[in-house]
Amino acid sequence: MELAGQFALVTGSAKRVGRVVAHELARRGANIVVHYHASEPEAAATVASIEALGVRALALRADLGQADQVRRLARDAEARTGGIALLVNSAANYLRAAFDNITDGIWDASLDVNLKAPFLLAWEIGRAMRARGEGCIVNVADWAGERPYRDYLPYCVSKAGIIALTKALAKELAPQVRVNAVAPGPVLLPDDFGPDVVDAVRRATPLGRIGSPEEVARAIRFLAEDATFSTGSILHVDGGRLIA
Repeated sequence: MELAGQFALVTGSAKRVGRVVAHELARRGANIVVHYHASEPEAAATVASIEALGVRALALRADLGQADQVRRLARDAEARTGGIALLVNSAANYLRAAFDNITDGIWDASLDVNLKAPFLLAWEIGRAMRARGEGCIVNVADWAGERPYRDYLPYCVSKAGIIALTKALAKELAPQVRVNAVAPGPVLLPDDFGPDVVDAVRRATPLGRIGSPEEVARAIRFLAEDATFSTGSILHVDGGRLIA
């Protein structure tokens, strides 16, 4: 796929990994739809920094936990751009709950944002891509979708679902639309992880370090731009954590 001049929708791109992904694509000439929920000032700043790279950008708000807002985001993104060529489902929550403390609310919030929203966006935009004859979707999974860990059961299930969704969408939307996923490992750890926890994660990772958002962004760019004979694939960007 030639990214230059095309529009990419990157969910959760006002900050953190999503913002880095948006800038990586913009540097390749892609115009960016910056999705955000509550981070309006950060979204405006991201739009400005992307436009400084010489491409177009606009911000669209949606609560990915609300199906009607997800559908509206897809329709607005299509209408405002003339057609999305690349969809990156990057946004997710990371809700911690010990097994005995899991509630309906935690389960629903995890599955709605992390799995249902990517499906609805892919369903709406993927069909439009198929009608146009081409397109690409990259989902952000997690190594924990294949090797779950404790205290994050709903999150791990949602990311396992993303892996299955990626493979199912690849079949449903072929041959016009390629659908792949990246599965990051320890990248941009939560702010409440203390030094001892961070060190333990580093030591448990075969490559001996914490990954960077830039490494995830480059993997997404590769799947979008260069992996032209790949669909239904999961690219692990985890420092070897899955095999540890």
